[in-house]
Amino acid sequence: MATLAGIAMALAAVAMLQCLAGWLAVVLFAARPRRPGRLRPPITVLKPLYGDEPLLEQALETLCRQHYPVYQVVFGVQLASDPAAGVVRRLQSRFPGCDLKLVVDPTQHGRNRKVCNLINMLPLARHEVLVIADSDLHVAPDYLERLAAALEPPATGVATTLYIGLPATRAIPALLGATQITHSFLPGALLSRRLGRQDCLGATMALRRDTLRRIGGLEALVDHLADDNALGRLVQGVGLTVGLADTVPLTTVGETTIAELFRHELRWARTIRALAPLPFAASILQYPVFWALLAVLLTPLVAWTWIAVCIAWAIRAAAARGIDRALGRVVGMALPSPVLWLLPLRELMSVVVMIASYGGTWVEWRGVTLEADGPAQVPPVFGKDGTPG
Repeated sequence: MATLAGIAMALAAVAMLQCLAGWLAVVLFAARPRRPGRLRPPITVLKPLYGDEPLLEQALETLCRQHYPVYQVVFGVQLASDPAAGVVRRLQSRFPGCDLKLVVDPTQHGRNRKVCNLINMLPLARHEVLVIADSDLHVAPDYLERLAAALEPPATGVATTLYIGLPATRAIPALLGATQITHSFLPGALLSRRLGRQDCLGATMALRRDTLRRIGGLEALVDHLADDNALGRLVQGVGLTVGLADTVPLTTVGETTIAELFRHELRWARTIRALAPLPFAASILQYPVFWALLAVLLTPLVAWTWIAVCIAWAIRAAAARGIDRALGRVVGMALPSPVLWLLPLRELMSVVVMIASYGGTWVEWRGVTLEADGPAQVPPVFGKDGTPG
């Protein structure tokens, strides 16, 4: 047991270093100079909707308050009875000066209903630059300006953003979901970029129509559950890059029960595991408190393992606070302090979700059961010389 406890402690030490590296990556990202773009091309934002989610109207309202010269927002639902349609109509009444359109179209084009919705919405899009954005994003007034700046380099095919978890309530499930996004996913995404990955994050995807045509249109994404990953790889496949904008929206975390949160995170986990099995497995090394607690479980009477748990918890807490302070400078407001006593519970739940993800490839998404994309289904990335990259 002592040997196993020593291995667990070594892994805890690696996880602590990764936690500190993620904190540093966020600090460096927040410190980047925000260079203004030279151009402000007209933009159409495509917002596929489904149901009256928590804080939906507040999130959509932030798009109506953009400091951008010319833009249009196209909302889409698949049923006239969808309550999200009523939210859009209220916004059209409240913001008559905004170019807001609503599409109601049930046509199915493939297995991904979000992309089906986007295909139905696209004919109403008037502008050359398209921004595909999730319904639950709360964006800053300069969101479109920062996306336009990120998309400006000719080699950039799509611009994406990080995002911060915004709990809809102070309920424990919402807090757990938000801290997973802000303190694990976000720093992990930044570390991945520093290691050379160019992941396209589906909360925001901005691209030109010409780029969309070159990769085969939205129809090329319609049978992929991970449409964001497919879009990013297709863009890289035509020799373009995935840029990261220097704006960070907040995304609503509306789960009210642990079971609901577990199902949501299991969908994420199975999707990521299917697409990137080795990096997914390696992500177990980002949970220092879990590994230290495992050492305690193996050798409960050894004092140093308990000390290690306290050190791991302290590092995790310091990193969470530091990440929030750094991101607060980016979003222009102080973020709520993380609930530090929840961090060990958050790590344990994350590990349980990871283990459960190996139980199958099927996921539940908005009432529909789908199979996660496998590596053979993912579009290949080609280098500039035409060889797979």
